[in-house]
Amino acid sequence: MAALRTALYPHLVPVANRWNAAMGIDVRYPAAHADYLARCHDAGQLRPTPLLLRYGPGDYNCLHQDLYGEHVFPLQVAILLSEPGRDFSGGEFVMTEQRPRMQSRAEVVTLHQGDAVVFAVSQRPVQGSRGSYRVNLRHGVSRLHAGQRYTLGIIFHDAT
Repeated sequence: MAALRTALYPHLVPVANRWNAAMGIDVRYPAAHADYLARCHDAGQLRPTPLLLRYGPGDYNCLHQDLYGEHVFPLQVAILLSEPGRDFSGGEFVMTEQRPRMQSRAEVVTLHQGDAVVFAVSQRPVQGSRGSYRVNLRHGVSRLHAGQRYTLGIIFHDAT
């Protein structure tokens, strides 16, 4: 998992830096994951955050944001390790977007075994008629009806 985390990070840095620039956030992310982890460690964020999640019948994951300290990388990855319809039913990956002065919008992302989804940890920029603005996002997993669902969660910042 550590090697995958380090290998994916440099591909996401340009997006993360563009997003922060568009949202008027001064933080920029270094090209190497080790350099970013050093920043986390200097702030006392010492615990690696990759997750192996297992869901059984009736399990779900409430809508949430993976914020584990002062330093938060704005993107994360989830990789589905089980096959829907064969290994489990239900358990869809769900994201919500809270737009200013608008209703929240839900999105169900259909994944198959081995598929990955890259998504925002907490905010992303959206281009409006008057420039960019921030929207808040949350993610979770709907209730599992049957079987076992396994997911690998890759969060690029370490936790306190």
